[in-house]
Amino acid sequence: MTKYQQKDLLKVDGDLVNFIKEEVLPGLAITEQHFWTLFSKISHELGPENRALLVKRVAIQQQIDQWNVKHQGNFDLDAYKKFLIEIGYLVPEGEDFQISTTNVDTEISLQAGPQLVVPTANARFSLNAANARWGSLYDALYGTDVISDEGGAEKGRAHNTIRANKVIAYARDFLDAHFPLLTGSHQQSSAYTIDNNQLQVSLSDGTNTQLKNAEQLIGFQGEQSKPTSMLLIHNDLRVAIEVDATSVIGKTDAAGVKDITVESAITTIQDFEDSVVAVNAQEKIQVYRNWLGLMKGDLSETIEKAGKVTKRVLKADKAYQDLTGSSFSVHGRSLLFCRNVGHLMTNPAIVDKDGFEIQEGIMDAMISVLIALHDVQKTNLHCNSRNGNIYIVKPKMHGPEEVAFANKIFNAVEDALGLARDTIKIGVMDEERRTTVNLKECIRAVKSRIVFINTGFLDRTGDEIHTSMLLGPMVAKGDMKAQPWIKAYEDWNVDIGLACGFSGKAQIGKGMWAIPDEMAQMMKMKIAHPLAGANTAWVPSPTGATLHAMHYHQVKVFEIQKTLAKRTRANLDDILTVPLLTKVNNLSKADIEKELNNNAQGLLGYVVRWVDLGMGASKVPDINNIGLMEDRATLRISSQHICNWLEHSILTEAQVRTALEKMAVVVDQQNAHDPDYQAMSADFEKSLSFQAALDLIFKGKTQPNGYTEPLLHEYRKKFIAAQTLRNTNHVK
Repeated sequence: MTKYQQKDLLKVDGDLVNFIKEEVLPGLAITEQHFWTLFSKISHELGPENRALLVKRVAIQQQIDQWNVKHQGNFDLDAYKKFLIEIGYLVPEGEDFQISTTNVDTEISLQAGPQLVVPTANARFSLNAANARWGSLYDALYGTDVISDEGGAEKGRAHNTIRANKVIAYARDFLDAHFPLLTGSHQQSSAYTIDNNQLQVSLSDGTNTQLKNAEQLIGFQGEQSKPTSMLLIHNDLRVAIEVDATSVIGKTDAAGVKDITVESAITTIQDFEDSVVAVNAQEKIQVYRNWLGLMKGDLSETIEKAGKVTKRVLKADKAYQDLTGSSFSVHGRSLLFCRNVGHLMTNPAIVDKDGFEIQEGIMDAMISVLIALHDVQKTNLHCNSRNGNIYIVKPKMHGPEEVAFANKIFNAVEDALGLARDTIKIGVMDEERRTTVNLKECIRAVKSRIVFINTGFLDRTGDEIHTSMLLGPMVAKGDMKAQPWIKAYEDWNVDIGLACGFSGKAQIGKGMWAIPDEMAQMMKMKIAHPLAGANTAWVPSPTGATLHAMHYHQVKVFEIQKTLAKRTRANLDDILTVPLLTKVNNLSKADIEKELNNNAQGLLGYVVRWVDLGMGASKVPDINNIGLMEDRATLRISSQHICNWLEHSILTEAQVRTALEKMAVVVDQQNAHDPDYQAMSADFEKSLSFQAALDLIFKGKTQPNGYTEPLLHEYRKKFIAAQTLRNTNHVK
């Protein structure tokens, strides 16, 4: 049972009270009483409005469901648009405007580069992501399939000189492409020095040369005659040539180069939401505690690997000398956002005077900003925002009214904590259909604090399916990206962002590369994101960030944006065209079984980790044993798709149950190596994870907007309760 303490009109979990009092407030000029009094005021004023917005979501969906039932097999786009306007789903578009966001850190406004998203519940992951601002190009290439195994270059436990030489050649080609020499190639370099404020490169044929563009050299470490690091710049991204002729790699290199380090994850989203399991105060405190460590700069984690124990901490800034002899530093860490929970969920950590669990989004806003004051006041060990901002990404909002409500929350928090207006900067995730079609008005609602919009295929597709669940069966999941609405949606997001003045002020983002072990394919495909005008895009790992950073050297994103700003805006009619399966009779039994098994296996593979292991994001093997980075968005689309085909009799309940039982065996085998894993197939009736999967499908039609969180939270709480009971009985 939760032990609550009375704080003003709130009942607060005792562990959370102690965390705020003993860990967060020390060092801040805010008393415990002041904090809880204002928190109580905000939650009681804004909680009812939050709940009313959720009631409105339900009412709108019910109206759409009724319309869809009446128009099955007779969809008329003009009539549909008229209907959406009548019910307030599609709002009038106002006059043109430009966002007025100011004082934004350069990582967001002026630099284009990769972005990581990481579960803040995991300290090691959080540290790795925060430290991924700089990455070793040699390591990223050597450890991935970007370098082929051909010609004896296989990866292995022992150092492979053939593979290492391939890596070095690849890296030198990168230097030649973006930091070319007046004559010759970096492949021929035998020494790097600095003379007369220029990078001097000695070549193997005895000649000396310089950079074609001398201004690309902006700093160095060591002595000019013998630099240990030379800092170069291209497309506002920095690259360092690291020299140490005594190192393992450097002593094999004619120029003594030991590595090329690349500015990689420019920004990182520390996630409280989709990649996190936090169903009670204790799990939530772990998320907040790691965020606190990041904001105070003292987060650490002890790692044991191969019998060796190391302590991981945040990296310091990198110190250099410029060409006049003055010292300067470059940020050593990724600029951090935190992603708060959306408007839907509540958390039992706090209960208001009327007995309602607190809306988790309100709790996140108040506590995450309180924690970030340690960074704003700049008394921390390592600074995050040099400009004194707090960056919060807000997910899963439906339309301008809900975005305006987020703005109201942030206004209230700023006032309560004594912050200037718009200190809190917002990222609006364009992942719900009602936000997409009203994106311009959503941006208008936060025009003075917005710094980020993006697209997200999985959540957006989940909402697409749920919104039109009763209109008809949807195309197979694998065919969804070929539908007209997807391209229009991706283009629309960029078009609206540019029209509202994002270029040079805010990020326009694109979604995740979900296959972390296929980096060669990522290098071929993900360049499409900067070419589409996105000045950031998500990658699944620090290694992925280092590799994806090369795309931003190939593409001048801000020049691309200037061109795209002149094109005709994407067509709203395409976005509103529902991806219906028009030729149901053409589906063979094999097609149906393949689609069902794929969805069922992916669903189970994720659910069992969420419910049993408390893992909100991980590399989950798919039906072909290819590891995919998955979070709740993956689950939403899979569960909604099966539910949709059930609704329209492409599948039967018996088929689904059979497929789930079959795929549970597959998932159990894929996780057999994990000693903490509990097999679902051992007893389907007693497996909470398996029962959760059943509910996600068979109750999918009635879940709010097709979200998986309510059911996942319910089953995770059941699992924790059962585990606690077992432990108690064991002690007795």
